[in-house]
Amino acid sequence: MNMSEPFEPLDEPTYLRVPPHSLEAECAVLGALMLDNGVWDRIGDLLTADDFYRNKHRLLFGAIASLVNANKPADAVTVFERLQSTGNAAEVGGLAYINELTQYLPSAANVRRYAEIVRERSVLRQLVAASDEIATAAFNPGDKTAADVLDHAQQTIFALGDHGAPRDEWQSSEDGALEFLDAIQARHDGNDDFTPTGLKNIDDMLNGGMRPGQVVVIAGRPSMGKTALALSIVEHVADTGKPVGVLSMEMPKGEVQNRRVSIRSRIPFHKILRPERIDGGEWGRLTEATETLRRTPVYVSDQTALTINQVRSKARALKRRHGLGLLAIDYIGLMEGTDRRANRATQLGEVSRGIKALAKELGVPILLLAQLNREVEKRPGMRPILADLRECGDIEQDADIIVFVHRPFHVKPDLGPEWTPYAELIIGKNRSGACGLVSAQYVGETMHFIDWLDAPPTSQVRTKGGDL
Repeated sequence: MNMSEPFEPLDEPTYLRVPPHSLEAECAVLGALMLDNGVWDRIGDLLTADDFYRNKHRLLFGAIASLVNANKPADAVTVFERLQSTGNAAEVGGLAYINELTQYLPSAANVRRYAEIVRERSVLRQLVAASDEIATAAFNPGDKTAADVLDHAQQTIFALGDHGAPRDEWQSSEDGALEFLDAIQARHDGNDDFTPTGLKNIDDMLNGGMRPGQVVVIAGRPSMGKTALALSIVEHVADTGKPVGVLSMEMPKGEVQNRRVSIRSRIPFHKILRPERIDGGEWGRLTEATETLRRTPVYVSDQTALTINQVRSKARALKRRHGLGLLAIDYIGLMEGTDRRANRATQLGEVSRGIKALAKELGVPILLLAQLNREVEKRPGMRPILADLRECGDIEQDADIIVFVHRPFHVKPDLGPEWTPYAELIIGKNRSGACGLVSAQYVGETMHFIDWLDAPPTSQVRTKGGDL
């Protein structure tokens, strides 16, 4: 384009576009309300004053609403008096215009539909306004990154998705009972919506497994096996056919895949890194495990220092393209706040709240890995508690389930060899079930967890002394 040429003028129809609205529907709703205040019960859950296009209609609806909610009659005269008391009577056209509205009502039986039309036009106007806001932000991003602008655009559009539906539907006891029976039957038939972890002892404590919208925190000191536990769960969920997203900010994608192959093939991880050590018989297992991995719906990203906006964008895109049954984030300590000038606790608080909101939005459980602070090392036995969550107390508040990984032999190497594989998975918080300690086995060679089938080696506690 030749920049010296003058800009072409906008087409007149485009320049004079009128926002979507229906004056007829607005007049019908207002007239019906003043003729029969009982109509409020049929439309009060659907409309607010801001849904009306004309300012005079917004004022009228507000006056009617204030009278009805105060259990006072709302007719042409009382509404006019209310508007006079607020100084808005002349702005709406006086008593003459209010009287006209009471005479403009095609059919009171269709008032719910008239209200729906008003609401639908309101949503369209909001969509136009949101589009203009997005375009303005894109043309003038200021100090925001493109990712920030994109995330805000997504949130703005998605926020309009639920508009138009009743905002507060009451459920009767009959409907609630029928829904309960359907849910019970689904659970009995094995069609519940929970996602098992693959570790029976944990699933029993979680009443079956993780549920949609839950944030499940896996916490522990370094080298306790947080990532190993998360990948054990990821592999099990993928085997059920549910797509899984793994945001690995600590390990590159290649290392994640190496670990997955080791878990699947049961070939020691050090041999995966040094293929010359693989025995002849193990090559077949390696090939079989690789073919299995090719068919599992696991998607890995190793982008580092993600903000909650970037996590939201990546998760939404994955769900849109491939579906999503579980999201694993390794780990929250490597994430950044959107305001880099804020202190670390404030940044992590924003991230924690954002992850909880994202779990509810996506309707899937989110596995969130977290580090513990060094206070745990000052405690005999070093068993973690909720107060040990590092840097941010918001994690404890926002999480639905918190599982601590504790391996006694790792912190007390003088224990006998029978303690080497033993691990404790301590459920420190569980909104929908019990808390407590369950036993698990850490398979060090392939770095994954399985159920502990025997009794814990408690006899060694007495002989070695000290609290474990």
